[in-house]
Amino acid sequence: MKTNSKNKKKKAFVFTVGRRKTAVARIRLYHGKGETLVNDQPIAKYFSGEITKTFYQQPFTLTETLGKYYATIKVVGSGQRAQLGAVVHGLARALDKDNQSFHSVLKKNKLLTRDPRAKERRKVGQMGKARKKKQSPKR
Repeated sequence: MKTNSKNKKKKAFVFTVGRRKTAVARIRLYHGKGETLVNDQPIAKYFSGEITKTFYQQPFTLTETLGKYYATIKVVGSGQRAQLGAVVHGLARALDKDNQSFHSVLKKNKLLTRDPRAKERRKVGQMGKARKKKQSPKR
């Protein structure tokens, strides 16, 4: 009788999805040193500015893993800020998936929670926006 022994390899990357409004970020998180790319551009170029830099580095600084991981990210939909939120959500989920000890730190800082706020749909019989009413006649 033959024994089927397969060596289980550890995956080269951790795949997760982050979302915010209509933005969807597909993230591959790798161990080691490398440059994080967003839509084939360096993350510092895609999300320029110091405030955004601290925002997308937040999952790594909280878990004290800055420089120990790099990622390739494909992000589509919505605007720049929502895409940034989707990337941060995805990175936090990837770190949690890779190492369960990060879960409590990330959860405490609300990085694992998907922000449910999205644009409210337009209702029939109203003016252009979701809650805008028609003007009532005075006389």
